[in-house]
Amino acid sequence: MTEKELTERQLGRIIEMAWEDRTPFEAIDFQFGFPEKEVIKIMRGNLKESSFKLWRKRVNSNVSKKHLKKRSSEITRFKCYRQKAISGNKISKR
Repeated sequence: MTEKELTERQLGRIIEMAWEDRTPFEAIDFQFGFPEKEVIKIMRGNLKESSFKLWRKRVNSNVSKKHLKKRSSEITRFKCYRQKAISGNKISKR
């Protein structure tokens, strides 16, 4: 799949996942087939320059756990336990 083939919803979800500190690049690659370099290109093309620079700075810092190597070995999943199947990505009613 290429960036041009993405729906607006899929593109929005990739950007959202990339912004989340808890979601590693490997999860984006698993779900959408875009490795880290492609996610960076997507973010660069769809964010304002200042937003992109802030995101890159955060991803490259130790604050973000975007890389599985930086994550605690206790974290074995990338989906919130409250999240329904990927089809809707909505938090279930409590």
